Amino acid sequence: MIDVQTGAAPRISRRRAAITVTAGLLPVGALVGALWAWLAPPIKGAVALTHSGERLHEYLGSEADHFFVSAFLMLGLLNVVAAVAAVLAWQWRPHRGPGMVTGLCTGAVIAAAAAVGVGVLLAHLRYGTPNFAAATVSHEHPLYYVTEAPSAFFGPSWLQSACTLLIPAATAALVYAVPVAATARDDLGGYPAVKTVYPRPDSAESAPPS
Repeated sequence: MIDVQTGAAPRISRRRAAITVTAGLLPVGALVGALWAWLAPPIKGAVALTHSGERLHEYLGSEADHFFVSAFLMLGLLNVVAAVAAVLAWQWRPHRGPGMVTGLCTGAVIAAAAAVGVGVLLAHLRYGTPNFAAATVSHEHPLYYVTEAPSAFFGPSWLQSACTLLIPAATAALVYAVPVAATARDDLGGYPAVKTVYPRPDSAESAPPS
């Protein structure tokens, strides 16, 4: 037997709550992109002219590792945002449920796309886009030093780009699933509240004789 408790209804619908969470993560993603563009290390390299007139492009020391560092920094910042957003979304008690998870995961993907777009744009505005073919090198000055903007992805393939965009959504869903699994109530404490009433066991008088 299930008894539905009618309490005060929330002021907004579940759909509007999910859309609010999705839209709220968009400016957060833009701020993450700006923070990443400020923190991500650039990559310093050099264009060298050989005796045969061939141009060679090499990175200085361990500067090539900054490609991984900057991509991991972007993914780490997005995962932090996804985890915090999932915790905050769980606190919106009347709208707990699959609709909120959908809005949360969609917002995490949108936030990741906004962070990558804003971050790459600001990084290229800050460091510029080097043109290795136009580097002014000669036999008198065979070295030309360049600074390259950091990368937001781990590689050029679409799968590597998809990982950066989709892993935060998976993180948000996983963090949201933790309190869901720890909640004993089937309604997750949301609205409308549903209280399960178990039937009373038969009394000793009504029990059949052994």
